Amino acid sequence: MFDLMSIMNKVKEAQAKVKEAQARLVHLKAEGEAGAGMVKVFVNGNRKVISIEMDDSLVNITDKQMLGDLIVAATNKAMEEIDGKIKEELKSATDGMMPNIPGMDFGSMF
Repeated sequence: MFDLMSIMNKVKEAQAKVKEAQARLVHLKAEGEAGAGMVKVFVNGNRKVISIEMDDSLVNITDKQMLGDLIVAATNKAMEEIDGKIKEELKSATDGMMPNIPGMDFGSMF
């Protein structure tokens, strides 16, 4: 039999740990690149683009569509990378705190 009060206390504790971890997410950084590194996009753990770097050869480009495509591709790669880092940060914040109840995914609560 499960001790409901104990589980609820662990949930509250886990929520506090997740909140602390979320505050640290702004310090996580990830980079995505496209066009063999000609465009680089940097994002933080809040999933915000913090900077974009472009090779000088692209600045005078007449094909705006290609530049846009490279920026989108680099941004998507950076977002994929930061998603993994966010997941790991939040997982480590609550590691071992929640009971292993088959069929219950406490990770989705946060």
